[in-house]
Amino acid sequence: MRKIYEPENMMEGELLQSMLASEGIESHITGRHLLGGIGELPVFGLLGLAVQDDEADRARQLITEYNGAFPLSGDEPDSYPDVLLC
Repeated sequence: MRKIYEPENMMEGELLQSMLASEGIESHITGRHLLGGIGELPVFGLLGLAVQDDEADRARQLITEYNGAFPLSGDEPDSYPDVLLC
């Protein structure tokens, strides 16, 4: 396996892992068990997203496209329930 991306946090890592799985690419989040050591370990570079070597280029391309995507306009609701407008 090859590390292809460093997610900012566990949520981003799991989101990208799910996106890759939907494209048929199996991935693994490295360093997830090190997060409890923050304070003792450096904060950056703990997490990594790894895929099989032969899937690395395609996975990088998908992540780049995902990170460069813009939300579709008009998808936002006019109001959000339980949100206080100030």
